[in-house]
Amino acid sequence: MMVMATTTSTAAHTSLASVTLEVADVVAARLFYSAFGVDTYIRLQASEAHSTGFRGFTLALTVSGPATVDGFVGAAVDAGATVLRPAAKSLWGYGGVVQAPDGTIWKIATSAKKDTGPATREIDEVVLLLGVEGVKATKQFYVSRGLTVAKSFGGKYVEFAPGASSAVKLALYKRRALAKDLGVPADGTGSHRIVLGGTADAFTDLDGFAWEAAA
Repeated sequence: MMVMATTTSTAAHTSLASVTLEVADVVAARLFYSAFGVDTYIRLQASEAHSTGFRGFTLALTVSGPATVDGFVGAAVDAGATVLRPAAKSLWGYGGVVQAPDGTIWKIATSAKKDTGPATREIDEVVLLLGVEGVKATKQFYVSRGLTVAKSFGGKYVEFAPGASSAVKLALYKRRALAKDLGVPADGTGSHRIVLGGTADAFTDLDGFAWEAAA
């Protein structure tokens, strides 16, 4: 599985616009993501790229309430996902973590601890979180490439402003902290299986996450 994220950019600004997951079986993955309910946020592409363990990223869904979290988790499990962290309450709200059959890790969460209405299939926000070794250094690297910081919490977390056409936000988190939050070991080898695409030149960031020029 590789993720290819396409971006739009101007001379002064680059923003994440789409995400392509590279999977071994495109047909099976398409069926899974349709059942999960996130197929409009991602694209799929066939790949046999070698990767083991934590791939260094996750896709996170923010939804309206606990019942909606449970609905997405249940749909993912029914379609073949594995639960890494059962949905439960925490200090920040309510959420759970699942791993798709293709290996992609998804977190579904809400800041609400109680439902104020019935469950829906609506997604408020999708965030692509990259696990990096140095958040501050990587933030500056991306700022130098034209991304605009929307939120920054020291060396712990950075979120970049989405473009007008963006369906997915890009954010940075400490790799080990991200792995711990997801309930998986931080170790991993081989390809990140994530490629960010932009209209500028190709480059690789400080943690080996590759960007390529969009077609």
